[in-house]
Amino acid sequence: MIDFLNSIIVLLNFIIIPGISYGSQLALGALGVTFVYAILRFANFAHGEIMSFGAMITILFTWFFQSQNIDLGILPTALLALPIGIIATIILCIISDKFVFQYYRYQKSVPVVLAMVSIGVMFVINAIIRIIIGTETIKFSDGQKFIMKAKQFKGMTGLNEGLALKSSQVITILITIALLTFTFWFLQKTKTGKSMRAFSDNEDLALLSGINPDRVVFITWVIVGVLACVAGTLYGLDKSYKPLIYLNLVLPIFASAIVGGIGNPFGAVVGGYIIAFSEIMITYAYKKFFIYLLPTSLEPSGLVQLLSTDYKFAVSFSILVIVLLIRPSGIFRGRVL
Repeated sequence: MIDFLNSIIVLLNFIIIPGISYGSQLALGALGVTFVYAILRFANFAHGEIMSFGAMITILFTWFFQSQNIDLGILPTALLALPIGIIATIILCIISDKFVFQYYRYQKSVPVVLAMVSIGVMFVINAIIRIIIGTETIKFSDGQKFIMKAKQFKGMTGLNEGLALKSSQVITILITIALLTFTFWFLQKTKTGKSMRAFSDNEDLALLSGINPDRVVFITWVIVGVLACVAGTLYGLDKSYKPLIYLNLVLPIFASAIVGGIGNPFGAVVGGYIIAFSEIMITYAYKKFFIYLLPTSLEPSGLVQLLSTDYKFAVSFSILVIVLLIRPSGIFRGRVL
């Protein structure tokens, strides 16, 4: 029984808790991509860099608050700087739409043209980030790093394995729950949310009903800016901020949106957790887990790892290809708010 409990703690430490945390970050990122696709009808490949920009602004103001000895005690100071990062990210989104995407939208350009334009925007934002903050890895978490340390858990339970719970993981999960709850409530219960859903379902009929398309587009970019900044900041708090890693995050984010059903908010959230757990479970080494469960004579000598962690993003790509071949519309019907 003790060995079984130890094996469960191993799974909690290295698969379940990290999977929920990473899945929450992917879900918020995929939700932002979904809003753009459902309402503006193009794939925004710049979304990863928008996330990075929001995290960067949050970091800069975190440093400023720390220099002024302003903090939140046991909570990360980044939470204090997050609203400023959100405002800056919203402004970036609106400026990008005003000076880039709006022209092609008014020209009734096909979605593939807008997608290619978003790649150009991606490189511009990436260049801005490099100029401002560089390319080095930055750790900007402060406050109390661990809510529970492995040593404390061992002392309380007497088990060989200790359960470590980081504050960034708990913050990620709580903020994600709050933000997702508000987003779905906004879409279902508010007049603006219903207008956005109507515009997504049938643009011509929505225009005939008196819905202002410019207002819908503006609100869409506001929501995208909030989701992108929060997702980028939470990812940076949890894993440290690496400006170039957000470019790689585009793949699992789009895989999450497509697996769930591109354009479907609920599908984006489900897809985020599917991709996160798939990446972690396939690349995790199960040696210690099986040592606790199997007799000594059957204990594995190798790592019992399906794929190296270097191939984590390959898992996302493989799942994406499989879903596109078997069910192109995703688990849930796509493009519906």
